[in-house]
Amino acid sequence: MTTLAPERPAVRTRPLALVLAAVGIPTFMGSLDNLVVSTALPVIRTDLGASITDLQWFVNAYTLPFAAFLLTAAALGDRLGRRRMFLAGIALFTLASAGAALAAEPWQLTAARALQGLGGAAIAPLSLTLLAQAVPDHLRNVAIGIWGGITGLGVAVGPVVGGAVTEGLDWNWIFWINVPIGVLALVLAAVALDESRGGARRLDPLGLVLSASGMLLLVWGVVDGPEHGWTSGRVPVMLGAGVALITGFLFWQHRNRTPMLPLTLFKSRSFSLVNVVTLTFSAGAFGSVFLLAQFFQVVQGLSPLESGLRTLPWTAAPMVVAPLAGIFGARLGMRNLIVAGQVFLAGGILWIGLATTTDVTYGRLVGAFLLAGIGMGLTFAPISTVTLASVSEAERGVASGANNTIREFGIAAGVAALSSIFSTYGSFASHQDFVDGLVPAVLTGSAVIAVGALVAARLPRSS
Repeated sequence: MTTLAPERPAVRTRPLALVLAAVGIPTFMGSLDNLVVSTALPVIRTDLGASITDLQWFVNAYTLPFAAFLLTAAALGDRLGRRRMFLAGIALFTLASAGAALAAEPWQLTAARALQGLGGAAIAPLSLTLLAQAVPDHLRNVAIGIWGGITGLGVAVGPVVGGAVTEGLDWNWIFWINVPIGVLALVLAAVALDESRGGARRLDPLGLVLSASGMLLLVWGVVDGPEHGWTSGRVPVMLGAGVALITGFLFWQHRNRTPMLPLTLFKSRSFSLVNVVTLTFSAGAFGSVFLLAQFFQVVQGLSPLESGLRTLPWTAAPMVVAPLAGIFGARLGMRNLIVAGQVFLAGGILWIGLATTTDVTYGRLVGAFLLAGIGMGLTFAPISTVTLASVSEAERGVASGANNTIREFGIAAGVAALSSIFSTYGSFASHQDFVDGLVPAVLTGSAVIAVGALVAARLPRSS
């Protein structure tokens, strides 16, 4: 593989708080927006006269391009400039948010959400890469921990804000609020961040097409599987075509002298194993959260806002724990933190699965939620740190893009797989039927995360 040495412009000294704001605000905006939309769907349905299919596309129109273009955006950033692509992603996300707020028809909101997904795909992987470049080595773990806490804040307040919107606020404001935030983020990123590129300078058009189309079909097939069936219709066709395209992409990356995803990255034991943990963690945790978020409303009759507040011990804990993991990670060992995080998370979800009944009190679950939240907080920052530390500086962008892509695929696969288990053993017909489906699905999620803990234990001791 022929590459050029990465550009090393003189790095300007910037206050850590300014750099964190420049990369953290756009990341917060994206994580908050997706969760708020999911919770606000009932209000949007009434106002726009949307069908059930429309509601699914309000979510999927964001998820599909976001997952499909993460690796593409990271690769383009390596060639065209990471800061430039980051600014373009923020600008697109901001303009698309205004378009979503102005939507008067379901198709208009769907189109705007797809553009938001494209913008978010540039923000997510490049924010971490730009942060790693902008801070001194001795502050990197701390900075990544705080960045993880900012992301956790978006996850924490998303269900609560969405619940408030669902209970009477104008849904347009979940998008309008992104406009001034996006403008501020553009200014901060332009002032605080330096331009950088990866090692390869030539674009890989065939690789871009194969990776984006393959991931799009894979994620689309996985998302549609629970509703349309896994063995008939378009789902197996999309999954088969997605696998074929990704296989072709990997073959092309092996042959190409300037690949967008150097397969030599996976020769690193740390990089390979941490991506396996990312997959199991995302699938087990977010697949379980997807079902548990509905439990309080469907079984216990609570409002969306009340449900969001009850999940705070889980969703807010990473906001506190992730920065601490960054601060003490070097002393305790990233591998140890990841293993502990997976054990706590698997234990918390196992606790929930064993304790859940139709009349379970919140007091019996709150400890499990807190344990799971601590586990997620111990996972976010160390996984990102190990991902970046296992590759060269020139490869950080594509490494972050690959890790984010695997995480998003894990989320989609986890939600689809656990939803299928739920449908096999239960339904929405009654409270008991819902619990009958929820329990085996959640226990499966716990088992998947436990496998990730075993894999994490094999990370090198230096991790």
